[in-house]
Amino acid sequence: MSFTQALARGSGRRPWRTVIIWVLALVTALALTSQLLGDALTSSITFTDEPESITASNLIEQVRGEPTDTEFVVVTSEGIDISDPAFAAYVTEIESTLLGLGPDVVTSVGTYLSETGPVSESGLSALLPVVVAGDGVDETGVNAEVVRDTLADVPAPDGFQALMAGPATLNSDFNTIAEEDLRTGETIGIAVALVVLVLVFGSVVSGVIPVILGVVAIGIAMGLAALLGLFMDLSFFITNMITMIGLAVGIDYSLFIVSRYREERLHGFEKLDAISRAGATATRAVFFSGLTVVLALVGLLILPNTLFRALGLGAILVVLVAVLASMTLLPAVLSLLGDRIESLRVRRRRTMDEQGRMWDRITKTVMGRPVLSVVFAGGILLLAASSLFSINKGLSGVSTLPDEMESKQAFEILATEFAGGFTSPIEVVVTGSDIPDTLANLESDLAADGGFGPAIIDPLSSDDMAVLSVQTLGDVNSIESQEALRHLRADIVPGAVVGGTEVFVGGETAITVDFLDQVDDYTPIVFTVVLGLSFILLLLAFRSLVIPAKAIAMNLLSVGAAYGLVVATFQADVGPAWIKEFAGFLGFEQVETIEAWLPLFLFSILFGLSMDYHVFLLSRIKERFDQTGDNTESVAYGLRTTGALITGAAIIMVAVFAGFAAGRLVMFQQLGFGLAIAVLLDATIVRSVLVPASMKLLGDRNWYFPSWLEWIPNISIEGHIDKVVPQAEPVEPAPA
Repeated sequence: MSFTQALARGSGRRPWRTVIIWVLALVTALALTSQLLGDALTSSITFTDEPESITASNLIEQVRGEPTDTEFVVVTSEGIDISDPAFAAYVTEIESTLLGLGPDVVTSVGTYLSETGPVSESGLSALLPVVVAGDGVDETGVNAEVVRDTLADVPAPDGFQALMAGPATLNSDFNTIAEEDLRTGETIGIAVALVVLVLVFGSVVSGVIPVILGVVAIGIAMGLAALLGLFMDLSFFITNMITMIGLAVGIDYSLFIVSRYREERLHGFEKLDAISRAGATATRAVFFSGLTVVLALVGLLILPNTLFRALGLGAILVVLVAVLASMTLLPAVLSLLGDRIESLRVRRRRTMDEQGRMWDRITKTVMGRPVLSVVFAGGILLLAASSLFSINKGLSGVSTLPDEMESKQAFEILATEFAGGFTSPIEVVVTGSDIPDTLANLESDLAADGGFGPAIIDPLSSDDMAVLSVQTLGDVNSIESQEALRHLRADIVPGAVVGGTEVFVGGETAITVDFLDQVDDYTPIVFTVVLGLSFILLLLAFRSLVIPAKAIAMNLLSVGAAYGLVVATFQADVGPAWIKEFAGFLGFEQVETIEAWLPLFLFSILFGLSMDYHVFLLSRIKERFDQTGDNTESVAYGLRTTGALITGAAIIMVAVFAGFAAGRLVMFQQLGFGLAIAVLLDATIVRSVLVPASMKLLGDRNWYFPSWLEWIPNISIEGHIDKVVPQAEPVEPAPA
């Protein structure tokens, strides 16, 4: 008896004890989440190594002291310039009101009246630099919200407007929209998943069970993340990842196991025997599928920054909890409900023959013309992937926010009246013995270049170290700003350095560029680790060299197609017009860059999820092949018995991911769309066409396993089912 079968049978024999343990775990997790998780979440991304931008930040701290957050109040008027007393009165009122919040919230406020704040060339706009108190990103973020709320309460004269912009304000807006997108994604995902499950199973009770299991997995994973937050800062995106991945895999895993249990009951096995047989087959496949997903996600932990590690850890936690719940809690629930899972029927339950007819026709068509099927399906995927070669990677800046957000409106005024990079300039740190000469060279070269805004030497600079703040001409995360920074590092700085000086380039744009370079450097390593571990696991599971190699090739095809469609859908000036029209219909933003973290994250997630379907399908094929030795019939049997199930599971995943794509943040639109379209391609073109056609072409060579590898232990996914004799008559539970 396999360990998954033993766990399922044991949980089924003692269902109440198992359920109580899970309920206690869930209550504990919810308590931990409410008490600890909020303090562990942060909107900042930190490197665990030290690229040039971080070295520059550390040196700047020696010059300026502890870093402070400076927000900018943008005061504009419709035709009244700064010389008008009304303008001065409004600025004075804002200054006194904000200073009235006290030094625990606002350290200082600058204005043009005291020559501590700039004005635009037109004279119709003024900036008030507001130094916000607080220790760290999160505390300054809270205080910045207080400042913004207070500013909104200051009555503006007719024709005047005051908006707030800055790092903390921008982070707050991103966080607010991310939380709203999370609620939207949860609502859409759960609602559609429930409808699909009820239609797949034909009864309400059977449909509700996987949703409950998914929610339990999410709740407990959140609690584990809260505990993890005691030891490390976690990106606030971790909650989105846990919810999205938890809904997808938690529901899918339960769907496969409940379906196998119902199939065994239909074949005439007693309740506990049906639970045991499902544990030996479907649950074992779930265990290996979950392990494959975890191995794929381990690649994210290799990158030395907190964003990837938090996203990877969050997804790993919820997958592990979902697998454990499927192995123990689900059998206990099935034992308690018994045939009552068929209650509240919405349609007649179809026989296995009825469910398999359509898939028999598809399989016959595909396997009847295997070469044509492979060429056709592979061609579609390669065509979809073609836009990938035009990808531009970056990070979401303020320009990607919805138009109604105050921080975006303020940025647009900054870009028009001042310089887009005024609030977050490039910071050039000069150290050594010839600082004045190097600074003079830098100032003259930057002025002559024309690709930068004003450059100002920090008054706190000393003879040993100086900081030169250089404004960019656009959004600090834009392609234009990135290219300017690379030009500064590669061309201007080397030509300006004199004698024994060293120059380090930092600032927000530099952090973005270093992040992009880090992702590019580690991508081959992550690919190698994920593909290598997946190959080894599939080799052990199926005892074949061909099956894992072919599975990896097909998954890379579907991932590449998803990449290409994301680029064609979201990146401006890439892709055919009809895709752009479709993107506009769905409300997707057109941006100049695809999120830099997205390709690597999509690869890890999609590779794991794609292997899910591959493992479920191949486990049924291998199970039949071991019984009959007939490759063609085994492939047809596998597709016939899993086709409807995999399609239902894919629809659920697509619904969950599409729910997150329905949000307003471009990063989540790209992520949700990429995951949804990849799962859709994988469950249709790959599983329905490429897999059966390629297996028909290769024949018995699919199961090639050289004799010199016979020493490898046999841990086959299909496992061993104890010989249990079913009842004389198949069980067909009566509708409730």
